[in-house]
Amino acid sequence: MPTNKAYLCTGLLALINTPAPAVSAETLEDAWNSAINNNHQIKSAKNDTDASEQQLHSAQGQRLPELNVGSAYTQYSEIPAAQTQINNQTLQFNTSQSGSVNAQAVASIPVYTSGRISHHIHAAQASLEAARHNETTMLSTIKLQVAEAYVAVLRTESAKQLAQSHIDSLAAHATDVGNLFDQGMTARNDVLAADVELANARQRAVQVNNQLDIARAHYNRLLDRDLSEAVKLEHRFPDLPKGGLSDLSGHALAERPELAVLTEQITALEQQAQSVKAGNLPQISVNGGYQYQENRYQAFQGLWMVNAGVQWKLYDGSTHHQSDAMNRQAIALKEQRDDLSSQIALQVRQAWLDSRETQQRLAVARQTIAQAEENMKVTTDRYQQGLSTNTDVLKAEELRMTAHDNLNNATYDAILAALHLRYAVGVL
Repeated sequence: MPTNKAYLCTGLLALINTPAPAVSAETLEDAWNSAINNNHQIKSAKNDTDASEQQLHSAQGQRLPELNVGSAYTQYSEIPAAQTQINNQTLQFNTSQSGSVNAQAVASIPVYTSGRISHHIHAAQASLEAARHNETTMLSTIKLQVAEAYVAVLRTESAKQLAQSHIDSLAAHATDVGNLFDQGMTARNDVLAADVELANARQRAVQVNNQLDIARAHYNRLLDRDLSEAVKLEHRFPDLPKGGLSDLSGHALAERPELAVLTEQITALEQQAQSVKAGNLPQISVNGGYQYQENRYQAFQGLWMVNAGVQWKLYDGSTHHQSDAMNRQAIALKEQRDDLSSQIALQVRQAWLDSRETQQRLAVARQTIAQAEENMKVTTDRYQQGLSTNTDVLKAEELRMTAHDNLNNATYDAILAALHLRYAVGVL
């Protein structure tokens, strides 16, 4: 009969031999959806939009009737009374109880406010639209940050593969140098040089591994995940926007949500200024309700009432300055919007030029790869035959790595340029 130790060993072996669950590759679209659902900045922007929506409902509610209900109990130290003179005699009679209850329910509805309420509603509507566009701006910003982190992970993973390829190539060369040294066909200096280059390559691989861990942790943070969670990404990205520079710039000026935010904020300030001005004009309201006053000396303790009132603030020393301040703020935002328009046009131009540059770099880098690989192969063969030096081989390997690094960087720079152009145009 097997012992408990045997059972434990069997269980451990089964656990070790059980393959780890495969991590499915995540697309950039998946990453964006995850960020939208989990990112705290996006949640904050959504809450700001909800708050602006409630402010709009509050402004619209000013048009609805206002119902006030109140009640109180009053106790006097003496019974309220009145005096009169009849036939030169002073007479006194009670007019109220010493303690009484009063209550009322009064409804009030604005009939005419000279545009004060309507301008306030329009300002709230513009503020809501500004909040919605600001939420879109935040979405685009977070999507760009996620895309940059996504590309950084893939770029570093590719750099890790290149670093390992560099190690493998130098290790093979170090073996060749060692064999030739054992045969007395090369100097000890070649062995030392090959070993040093191999050690440098391994050190670079350690650095790249550290950079990869950091890149993955940054990516997980943007998606509000555990920083150590496994990351496996798919190499698939949106296409480059179609059209020339002029068309792309025009589309950006029409679609960028940052410009829409400022436009709606300008409208909100102008409407608020009009609402403040309207507060000095005639305000007409109708009030009606029921009032009850406990008083046994009063013929009717409960009365229905209705009245129409007009208020007209003929002079106010602050309202004019308040509305003027809002109009000046609107003018300031117009200047900011004009400046932002030129910044966006520059962003589009820079991203468009970067995309063209990276495409040209990519074409050159692809042509160089085959030449660098062939140069490395020929140089290695010549060294094994004693027709080239150790320095030639190490130089050829350096050129090979430079070519691969250039291709790697050009590839991901081209991807980033396309993403930046999509962001600048407003279609990310």
